[in-house]
Parts: sequence; C-alpha cells; structure tokens
Amino acid sequence: MIIPIRCFTCGKVVASAWPVYLERTRNGEDSAKVLDNLGLVRYCCRRMILSNAELIDEVIPFG
Repeated sequence: MIIPIRCFTCGKVVASAWPVYLERTRNGEDSAKVLDNLGLVRYCCRRMILSNAELIDEVIPFG
C-alpha cells in the first residue's frame, strides 16, 4: 500500500515522515526513538507508520 498522506484519526500529516523513518530504521536506530524525533507522539499517528506495508512493487505487474 502507499503511505496515507494524513493520519486517519487526527489528520496530522504523516507521509513526509515515511522516507526518513525507513532510512533511519534500516540504519539500525530504534523505531520508538525515531518516531519521537519525527514528532509522531500520538499512538494514532504511530499506527499509520508502523502498520504500513510496502506492497506497491508486488501490485504493479498486475496493473
């Protein structure tokens, strides 16, 4: 799936945090600390980032 632009619950913009979150967690940083540093302190916003699954590469061949 493609990361949603805004949090479904509170409306905060979360899509801009996705590339930074991926890069920093792939470099070995702790997810909780990265989310705190990005300003995603509400659990609803964290859910948007943590529950996202990158499926676009698997879906494109069928489109």
